[in-house]
Amino acid sequence: MTRLVQEQGGRLYQLALRFCGDRDQAEDLVQEVFMQAYRAWDSFRGESDVKTWLYRIAARACQRMHRKRAGEPAHLASTDELLPFGESRIGVIPAEQDDVLQQQINHEARQRLEAQIALLPDDFRIPLVLKEIVGLGINEVADVLGLEPGTVRSRLHRARLKLRQAIDSAIPRKPGQAPAPAYDRQTCMDLLDAKQQALDRGVPFADQIICERCRSMFASLDLTQSLCQQLADGTLPAQLREKLARQLKTPA
Repeated sequence: MTRLVQEQGGRLYQLALRFCGDRDQAEDLVQEVFMQAYRAWDSFRGESDVKTWLYRIAARACQRMHRKRAGEPAHLASTDELLPFGESRIGVIPAEQDDVLQQQINHEARQRLEAQIALLPDDFRIPLVLKEIVGLGINEVADVLGLEPGTVRSRLHRARLKLRQAIDSAIPRKPGQAPAPAYDRQTCMDLLDAKQQALDRGVPFADQIICERCRSMFASLDLTQSLCQQLADGTLPAQLREKLARQLKTPA
């Protein structure tokens, strides 16, 4: 159990923060999850990865703790509603920005992203956090939540687009009117789906055939995923680590 705390404690704390939005409640959630895992350790048969087992406990704890918060929507917009097809100007991609400007954009975008994560409905927030912040694969998230991989993928894609939409206003726009789309709407949708699947797998996406509009949008999707991954770089607060050490009867 000590090793599990060391390996997953920081990421579990980040999940709890994104779910609770409050540090005290997040600490309570982390303690509850590790205590449940500690008590159930002897019954763990190793039929699934121990990390998946731990986050299954965490997901159930999150769902039990849920209280609908002010401003939290009852549903998430459809994919069509989350796309910027009608925009007259497009965002500047990172390669066209200097380092100082990019740092400023990233700082503002991260603030908007964190605020938007807190507002996502649970059905979309938990899969997104497990995939993009905790770092589980699609099949692992499906296993944790008891869902089909296709359902996880659909919810993740819409959540990712919602976050992209939230941070897009932090990105400066190119001067002048945006060029007309190079392809019809369905082709753009197919390219977007291919891009999302590449993000799911963590592999490069060949962008030689996409138009300037799609290139800008895909760059903001890359920024969205990158900022989410940065949120995983947390550690357990020292006070919480000490509490867990006492509760689990292990050295801090």
